[in-house]
Amino acid sequence: MIRKIIYIVVFLFLLWACRKTDVRAPAPTPYTLQLPSYFPATVYDMAQNPLTNEGIALGKRLFYDNRLSKDSTVSCGFCHQQFAAFSHYDHPLSHGVENRTGTRTVPALFNLIYQKDFMWDGGVNNLEIQPLTPLTDPNEMGEDLQRVVDKLQSNAVYRKMFKAAFGSEEVTTQRTFRALAQFMATMNSFESKYDSVMRREKTFTAEEQNGYAVFQAKCASCHKEPLFTDGSFRSNGMPYNPSLNDVGRMKITNSTADYMKFKVPSLRNILRSQPYMHDGRFYDIFLVFEHYDSGIFENANPDPILKSGIPLSDKEQRELYFFLMTLTDMNYINNEALKEIIVND
Repeated sequence: MIRKIIYIVVFLFLLWACRKTDVRAPAPTPYTLQLPSYFPATVYDMAQNPLTNEGIALGKRLFYDNRLSKDSTVSCGFCHQQFAAFSHYDHPLSHGVENRTGTRTVPALFNLIYQKDFMWDGGVNNLEIQPLTPLTDPNEMGEDLQRVVDKLQSNAVYRKMFKAAFGSEEVTTQRTFRALAQFMATMNSFESKYDSVMRREKTFTAEEQNGYAVFQAKCASCHKEPLFTDGSFRSNGMPYNPSLNDVGRMKITNSTADYMKFKVPSLRNILRSQPYMHDGRFYDIFLVFEHYDSGIFENANPDPILKSGIPLSDKEQRELYFFLMTLTDMNYINNEALKEIIVND
């Protein structure tokens, strides 16, 4: 009798164990990034947040979901449009919930895993934290983080996706931000004509080659290859705009030495991501050339290398334009894996 009871207990235990195994989520599928050998080492530590197909899929859904905003009208993808290299085409300043307007232009998104600072003023220093600012900014998505978590937790599709990506249905801010970081880690641009030339697959035309020489002589000290930014914060001699009251990095450091300093943007995809400058004041790249040639404001704390401007003849401007065209990455702009999805369940 005792033996029979033991058999029954063992059987029930095994049955319980099998059922427990059945509901356990399978391990997510690892995803390997293919990155160019001539790029520098990545800054973002993906070992702390390993990329998986399930995590990336969750991050993409979050990126394009309007419900993460206060009034369900704005998603990350609303401002970061793929055809404009994930900037906001033709809008000088960011647009947000309740038809509000921000104080800066929307930066293009790509090669984020190579950056140590984010936002125009460098106020965020980790890719996983970067979504916090637009999610909670009253002029952007304007939402409370707990409300975001509650919305996601109450959605059956999200519960299933969080389980697939992280092993359980529990939604947390850390998991949400890590999923977004995984998706953003796949937003890499390195398939422009310039890259093909660097790989010795193509050659520049005469005008492109001349423009490359102009770039190397007059632009490369700040827009360092191959990322075409050195990641620094500099004043490019843009005058202070009292209506925006934006003093740049000085807002973060409280140092007058950082007055009107903004992050040096990458020149990759520059001809697809107008308007230009931190406040979007220039709609044409030739206006940017004109600014550096003769529009530097001395009272805007210009970088020492800009004290006398950057002289650019008409010929040099034309050739520089042709070189900048070689930095447009149509493979990135048309990348199916990054394309917008409609989230309405």
